Amino acid sequence: MSPNTIPTTPAAADILAQAAEIHGQKPPAAEVVQALLDAERAAKHPRPSLAVDALLGRWQLRFTAPNKPAYKAGIPVGKGFYWPTLFPGTITFSRSVQSPNSDATPVDSGSPNTTPDDALTIENQIQLGPLALRFSGPAKFLPKQNLLAFDFVQVQLWVGRLCLLKLPIKGRAGAANFATTSIAKLPFFAFFAATPQYLAARGRGGGLALWVN
Repeated sequence: MSPNTIPTTPAAADILAQAAEIHGQKPPAAEVVQALLDAERAAKHPRPSLAVDALLGRWQLRFTAPNKPAYKAGIPVGKGFYWPTLFPGTITFSRSVQSPNSDATPVDSGSPNTTPDDALTIENQIQLGPLALRFSGPAKFLPKQNLLAFDFVQVQLWVGRLCLLKLPIKGRAGAANFATTSIAKLPFFAFFAATPQYLAARGRGGGLALWVN
């Protein structure tokens, strides 16, 4: 098994691959929710360790189920929806060249100035036309749990390539304390499906998300 993938059931993989096709025929939302739940359950026993390289890059939010979907009495419960293309949402994971208490700068993984493999930068962006609202901060990855913890410490407002606003924000830990803050106190994504085509994870709040490459 490749360290850049998490295998799942053939049925779930088929539905998620169809849902990830931006220009393809979309499976019904209920089927995608069930496929996400099936993939999450399949990834628990056994739990493969995902390489951090599988996360690096920019991913587009394709589908979300925010209200804690789960199996109850063997039945998938929870609704989801395809993220509207009018408001593109993206998430970017990059390696950091500086410590988490400074403005991290993404670089190629081959740079001699990179920090350890689990030291990352996260950017979460929502866009409407030329306007983009971007949150960023440090992140760290725990491959044994396939869990990425993060903290947003900066917000930016962009118009095209022009940054109009750049402000620090108070995260859960604060930038200076991120490296030593317990995972239990941080937002996180627990990844349970990963291929070169898509990523799927459950957030700390219980919601599910599917991002595509």
